[in-house]
Amino acid sequence: MNHNFITTIALAAIMSACGNGKSTHQEDEALTNNPLMKESKLPYGAPDFGAIEDHHFKPALEAGIEEKLNEIEAIANSTEAPTFENTFVALEKSGQTLNRVYGVFSMLTGANTNPELQAVEEEMAPKMAGLNNAIYLNDKLFERVKTIYNQLDELNLDAESRRLVEYYYEKFELAGAGLSPESKEKMRKLNEEEALLSAQYANRLLAAAKKAALKVEDKARLQGLSDAELESLKQEVDGKTVYVLPLQNTTQQPILASLENRETRRQIFENSLMRAQHGDENDTRDIIKRIAMIRAEQAQLLGFKNYAEWNLKDQMAKTPGAANQFMADLVPATVAKAKKEAEDIQQMIYRQGENFKLQPYDWNYYAEMVRKARYDLDENEIKPYFELNRVLEDGVFYAASKLYGITFKERHDIPVYDDDMRVFELFNEDGSAIGLFYTDYFKRDNKSGGAWMSEIVGQSKLLNHKPVIYNVCNFSRPAEGQPALISYDDVTTMFHEFGHALHGFLSDQTYPSLAGTNVARDFVELPSQINEHWALYPEVFNNYAKHYKTGEPMPQTLVDKVVNASKFNQGYALAEVLAAAGLDMQWHTITPDQKIEDVDAFEKQALKNINLDLEQIPPRYRSSYFLHLWGHGYAASYYAYLWAEMLDNDAFAWFQENGGLTRENGQRFRDLILSKGNSEDLNEMFVKFRGSEPDITPMLKHRGLL
Repeated sequence: MNHNFITTIALAAIMSACGNGKSTHQEDEALTNNPLMKESKLPYGAPDFGAIEDHHFKPALEAGIEEKLNEIEAIANSTEAPTFENTFVALEKSGQTLNRVYGVFSMLTGANTNPELQAVEEEMAPKMAGLNNAIYLNDKLFERVKTIYNQLDELNLDAESRRLVEYYYEKFELAGAGLSPESKEKMRKLNEEEALLSAQYANRLLAAAKKAALKVEDKARLQGLSDAELESLKQEVDGKTVYVLPLQNTTQQPILASLENRETRRQIFENSLMRAQHGDENDTRDIIKRIAMIRAEQAQLLGFKNYAEWNLKDQMAKTPGAANQFMADLVPATVAKAKKEAEDIQQMIYRQGENFKLQPYDWNYYAEMVRKARYDLDENEIKPYFELNRVLEDGVFYAASKLYGITFKERHDIPVYDDDMRVFELFNEDGSAIGLFYTDYFKRDNKSGGAWMSEIVGQSKLLNHKPVIYNVCNFSRPAEGQPALISYDDVTTMFHEFGHALHGFLSDQTYPSLAGTNVARDFVELPSQINEHWALYPEVFNNYAKHYKTGEPMPQTLVDKVVNASKFNQGYALAEVLAAAGLDMQWHTITPDQKIEDVDAFEKQALKNINLDLEQIPPRYRSSYFLHLWGHGYAASYYAYLWAEMLDNDAFAWFQENGGLTRENGQRFRDLILSKGNSEDLNEMFVKFRGSEPDITPMLKHRGLL
């Protein structure tokens, strides 16, 4: 089949699907006065949430896709000889309407969704995949890209422009640009099916988590929770007062550390473990079996043994063998430490006059007792010193100011979609503007679980765009009129997500494809995880850890306990992450002939294969609710958190060796890492900053394994 004909069919199919049978008059009506179709007049192009309504998204997304397709076809069919400007710069400038609309749409579907938006999300997912196919499986376009790639040594391009050519060429190659017409058609169909299934998976999981929230009528079953916590959980359901315990996205639930009633602990743990496995409309297992098989088929089409081998080609680890060996080297010491922790917890159970065998839902409750006994530290004792807004302004922002010279000004004139949100404008030392930052910290039923950073507008000198970035978390909402007192884990989450935000804000790239967090998965967590270290750094900690009532700093004796306890339970913490990362790799090293009949059986065998089938330590995520893999782009990449942990601990060791929290050190990290995006080889970038190849020793020390 002629390749031009294939491209024409793909283009026609997508544009037809976007039209959805509406007349031109109806299309015009849907776009007239649609606020998404014009560049926002608000600062930085921030979205006007006061004017945007749910029904605006579908026509705007469809129009954006059509515009992008026309731009791609114009580039591919140009009669001019291919040049860097008419091919690569043109690609970078294309799709601005779609980028603008999709940035807002993605923000809402992740953090403030509803059935109408979910329906649009599922309808648009295969169309977005179709657009991707129309770009990266377009023979004419690839020929132009390849022509310039083959002339690189003859062209006088600056380093970032050269990197952009290499980036696009590799992306086309890995997407299947070199496939036969028949194989390209198979790849198109697989890509579109996967996109739809991923959207359906995310929506099912959100509904499953909501349905699995534990509802308790008897207040006595919630002993161990504070009055403020109880008040925040209280709801009126059918005229009755009910306490609703919502699920976090992880297997273990933070509330388990406080609940005294063992049966209540068991119930919420099992609700978490089985949230998406009830054989109902929210069961995700059939979807993930199909997604895993699609990915195996995609990899086979491209000549790779499995999806992991394909996916890791442009990552720091390069091969699944390297990633698996890295994790395998951590398993023996991790398991040994976790088993010792389990013994200590079992002894605590006996000392409490109980005679049962430690179960996963007991771990955090009795581990908290062990921690309290060993370090004389009670989580409820330290929470009054971690008031959310103070942590943000006097902790997260303070550290960024000290390191990078950033100042912050709250904006009250920027529309938001929820009253609890806050908006800040960021400035450099010289007063020049950096961008706009949104926070959305409290849990809602219509918000995906976990915590994340993303962009509405990405940084680009080519497009004259300054970043508009947001952080989303799922902290417990305080009762009306009460302060938001958070755990130390929540504190580190705030620092972590703002580390990602810094990567976006301090980016200094010309081309949007190379800017900010558009880097390999096993590098992207370096800026976020290194930012966690500043949470416990004395100068920063003492600035924000102040009692919410008195303003008094945390007493040094209590500070010492927090510091000493920071390495507690690290065997467990590392084991659950290693188990999840290993499970990810097992799913993504299957081959198309390896049919998965039973998700639970596959998962159990997978954990045995990596020596992490631990009765008392389930993986951080089970397959059925592992959103990172099936909906958030971390397929065959969850190991990246651990790989980046090696990098961040080694990089932080450099800070400690060179004076710690100083403006000079921060500027060096900004110049050599945060400002670079993906404009240089990432391994070389790290070595340039650290002065040597990455060393795992600081990570093992930080985890208490050495």
